[in-house]
Amino acid sequence: MRILISGGSGFIGQALEKTLTSRGDQVVIWSRQSSSKTNWVKQLDDIKEPIDAVINLAGAGIVDKRWSPERKQLLRDSRIQTTKSLVEWMAKQQQQPKTLISGSAIGYYGSQASGELDENSTPIKGFTHQLCADWEAEALKAEALGVRVCLIRTGVVLGAKEGALKKMLPPFRFGLGGPIASGKQWMSWIHIDDEVAAIGWLLDRPELSGPFNLTAPEPVTNEVFSKTLGKALHRPAFFRVPAFTMKLMLGEASELLLEGQCVKPVALTKSGFSFNYPRLESALKNLV
Repeated sequence: MRILISGGSGFIGQALEKTLTSRGDQVVIWSRQSSSKTNWVKQLDDIKEPIDAVINLAGAGIVDKRWSPERKQLLRDSRIQTTKSLVEWMAKQQQQPKTLISGSAIGYYGSQASGELDENSTPIKGFTHQLCADWEAEALKAEALGVRVCLIRTGVVLGAKEGALKKMLPPFRFGLGGPIASGKQWMSWIHIDDEVAAIGWLLDRPELSGPFNLTAPEPVTNEVFSKTLGKALHRPAFFRVPAFTMKLMLGEASELLLEGQCVKPVALTKSGFSFNYPRLESALKNLV
């Protein structure tokens, strides 16, 4: 297939491009970053050949900075306006893509301390829910064009060189890692290889559409995550990070680290997808 990826310069996008290219697909990257690669475009109108599928991964980092009003607007624009531009571009094509796989996140469900969540669970209202809901709504407008739409609600993606794990590793390697606050908050995670494999799975199955949780089938609490990471590194993991420290550093954005959700990939599992790393211990051993 000939596949357009928005946000292809990011952590997931780079891994996805490598996998799709290796299996024989032709990948075009839409990115505002400059690149000498011939398959990168800065403007959608620079794409001259028909596209079979679009994978939309664009969006500014959700916990990179404090959520000032300006930052919140950037988080919305980088997701919602980008998705709007993609759908408008698709509508103008003489030969339209057949599939849109559009990014979202488990933030759709809001912060929920207890209970397992699947794709049909009722969300808790708040900034992250509204951000994801509006993001998804923009993507679903492509259905009016006859395009199949899959919404991927991604959890914490674990990779060896990028993503959340990269930020955690330095203190843990020095034996200074540990749980955040109470450690009781849920972490719904997924190995980068499974994230990429799941996107490919949805891409190749025209009978699948709607929301899919891209999380491993066994979420863990932050405390269990910390102990498992310490074990994988053969280091202690008992230096607890106080909640006020995270609030001081990140403000409102700290809710993503201090609160959580126990999210299960029910729709993905029912479709027949099999995880390479369903358990945290094997995932971390592979990555570290």
